[in-house]
Amino acid sequence: MSLSDQEFMRYSRQLLLQECGIEGQNLLKKKSVLIVGLGGLGSPVAQYLVGSGIGKVYLADFDKVDISNLPRQILYGVEDIYSLKAEAAKKRLNATNPDINVIAIPRKLDLTQLIYWASKVDVVLDCSDNMETRHQVNQACVQLNKVLVSGSAIGLSGQLLTITDYKEQGCYACLYPDQDLPNLNCKTAGVLAPIVGVIGCLQALETLKVLLNLPVSSAGKLMLFDGKNLTWQTLNLHRHAKCKICCTNH
Repeated sequence: MSLSDQEFMRYSRQLLLQECGIEGQNLLKKKSVLIVGLGGLGSPVAQYLVGSGIGKVYLADFDKVDISNLPRQILYGVEDIYSLKAEAAKKRLNATNPDINVIAIPRKLDLTQLIYWASKVDVVLDCSDNMETRHQVNQACVQLNKVLVSGSAIGLSGQLLTITDYKEQGCYACLYPDQDLPNLNCKTAGVLAPIVGVIGCLQALETLKVLLNLPVSSAGKLMLFDGKNLTWQTLNLHRHAKCKICCTNH
């Protein structure tokens, strides 16, 4: 698989990078990702990963575009209101980069379906906004041993988490074992729009580093962003010996 003349022009700035180059760009062309959630986090994630030349991008979201989404969900415009997010996102992304195979999954995925779609990709990005989905995405990734890049944002705060080795680093359930925690999200607690942009962009960056076989700064770490003071706190992850997810699957 080689780059076309158009691809050389499109990705010329990435090709100049020692960390990417022609070999790296060809590698990205062979890779695939699953993005679960196409809201404030999923919007920049999808745009940057499609723009960067990842060969196949799966978009999973069952929700429809609402006017209240528009300030932070930058994939959509007024004309997309009431449209399914996955289909509207696919249309916008295809217009941005028609060379990428974008697959819309406009329905809610249960664990079995998440396992099916995650089995097709190299990296899974959790851009959802609820604990139930996060735990199911985590369980699917643990079962398949897929890299998980998870993000969340609320108010003026955000979190970034990448898991590349479940035996050493544990999983999302080690960090948040209680699946019945209050479901705080943008709809219930509010968010300042750029916060989701910060976390979503970093999810895309860490994913590209995974796919290019570069060191991943957030691997095995929970990175907490305080947007009010522009500060970060980093916590190292550890596998919980009694975790019901990663200790029974590994």
